[in-house]
Amino acid sequence: MTKHRFNNWKPPEIEERKLNEYNWIVQNKDNLELGYRTDIGAFTYINAKNGVTIEDYVQIGSHCSIYSASTIDNKEGRVTLKKNCRIGTHSVVMPNVTVGKNSIIGAFSFVNKDIPDNVIAFGVPARVARELTEKEIKEFEVEETRSI
Repeated sequence: MTKHRFNNWKPPEIEERKLNEYNWIVQNKDNLELGYRTDIGAFTYINAKNGVTIEDYVQIGSHCSIYSASTIDNKEGRVTLKKNCRIGTHSVVMPNVTVGKNSIIGAFSFVNKDIPDNVIAFGVPARVARELTEKEIKEFEVEETRSI
């Protein structure tokens, strides 16, 4: 099912601090690396001051915030969302965090530490609940052929 949802995908046009056609916004756009066939929900904010890498097939729910710099606690660092990970709606990813390949972050989570590959994590702060099964990993995998 995931394979087909990207059939008509094209990269979004991103302007500095302006909502794009999908209604999400990026600050410091030159430091954003956006992978192939990503899906970012409406009203998501990405602060890429110190670099944000969103790898291929990543899905980010609506109303999320991705911070590579935090003025609240003065933390800074690159954020990396690894291939095929999923970030649930209204979640926050803080600076210097990597979310692993295929991992799923539950809705309304606060991610302030690295999340390993192939797990489900959620909460405030986000903690690993369990590992994904081999069957789940295969169901979530996407076709890697590029038609664009």
